Amino acid sequence: MQNLTSTTVPEHVAIIMDGNGRWANARGLPRTMGHRKGVETVRDTVRTATEVGVRYLTLFAFSSENWSRPAAEVSDLMGLLKTFIRRDLADLHRENVRIRVIGDRSNLRGDILPLLVEAEETTRANTGITLVIAFNYGARDELTRAMQRLATDVAEGRLRPEEITPERISATLDTSGIPDPDLIIRTSGEERLSNFLLWQGAYSELIFVPELWPDFSREAFVAALNKYACRERRFGGLAEPTLAVGS
Repeated sequence: MQNLTSTTVPEHVAIIMDGNGRWANARGLPRTMGHRKGVETVRDTVRTATEVGVRYLTLFAFSSENWSRPAAEVSDLMGLLKTFIRRDLADLHRENVRIRVIGDRSNLRGDILPLLVEAEETTRANTGITLVIAFNYGARDELTRAMQRLATDVAEGRLRPEEITPERISATLDTSGIPDPDLIIRTSGEERLSNFLLWQGAYSELIFVPELWPDFSREAFVAALNKYACRERRFGGLAEPTLAVGS
C-alpha cells in the first residue's frame, strides 16, 4: 500500500464511473449486477478520498442521456440510488460528509427528488469532504439552463450584457461555490468526457484508467493521484514540477 502523505493531493477529484455493464457481461451476469457492484466501489472511493485528503469528490452517477437506456435498467438504477441514500446517508452524515447534488431537477420522479433534497439538507452543515453527486446531469444542459437564467436577468433589466463574465457564468452553474476539478478520472479505458463538467474541466488534468468501475480499487485510485502529482499544471503559463503523492 502506498503512503499518502503528500500535499499534492488534488482538492477536487471528479470521476466518470464507467464500465458497470461490461463488468457484468464479462462474468455472464445481468447488467444490474454490475451496477450493484459499482455501488460498493462508490463507498470505497469516498472512504479513500477522505483518507487521502481530497476535499471535493464528484461522481457522475446518472447522465441526462441515460434515460434512453432500457426501462428495466433505468428502474434498477433508480432503485440503487434510493437504497444508497436510505442505507448510507446516516453513515455519511456521521462521518461528516457533506452531500451536494448537481443536475436538472425539474423533471425528476416524485420518489427521487425528496431523497436527494433530504441528503443535501441533512448534511448541509458538515465540514468534511463534499460528495457531489451528478444526477440527471449533462454539461450542455447545465450550460443551457445557466444561459437562460442570465438571458432572463438581462431581459428584465437586472443584468447588463457586459456584466456576463466567466465568474458570473460559473456562479450560475449547478456547481456554484464548488472549485473546478483539479483532476477528472474516467474508468474502463474510454477516453472522452461524455458531456461531463465541460465548463469546469477547462483546465482539469485528465486521467483515463483501464479498470472497469467495479474494479476501481484503492490502489488504482492512489495510482491515479500519483500520476496527477507528477503533472505540471501551467494554466497557460509556467509551473514548477510537483512531487509524487506516495513512495
